[in-house]
Amino acid sequence: VQLQASGGGLVQAGGSLRLSCAASGGTFSLYSMGWFRQAPGKEREFVGAISRNDATYYQESVKGRFTISRDNAKNTVYLQMNSLKPEDTAVYYCVGRTSWVSYYWGEYDDRGQGTLVTVSS
Repeated sequence: VQLQASGGGLVQAGGSLRLSCAASGGTFSLYSMGWFRQAPGKEREFVGAISRNDATYYQESVKGRFTISRDNAKNTVYLQMNSLKPEDTAVYYCVGRTSWVSYYWGEYDDRGQGTLVTVSS
C-alpha cells in the first residue's frame, strides 16, 4: 500500500494538530497502521498504532495526549495530537503492515514520507 501523510505544521506549545495518512493500492482494512517520529539528532521512535480491529497502542510519553483512529471507508488513519510540547517536534511517519501491530519500524512493510511537526515554546 502507498501511504501519504499530511497535516504537519508549526504550532505553539499546548496546541493541537491532526495528522492524516491516506492509503492507496491495498485493502486498507486488512492493515495495522502505525505512526513513528524522528526528532533532529535522535533515533526514530514508535508513537502509536492501531490494529485491524481498532485496538490502539501508544508510547508512554504521548498517552492521554495523542489519539489514533482510522476510517476504513476513506482508507485513512489519523493522529490527533493535543497538548503538544516542544519535545514532540519531529518528522512524523505513517506505516502499515498486513499483520499484527508492531512497535518496530523494520517490521512495517509500507512506509510513507514524513510530515514535519514543529512545536514552539
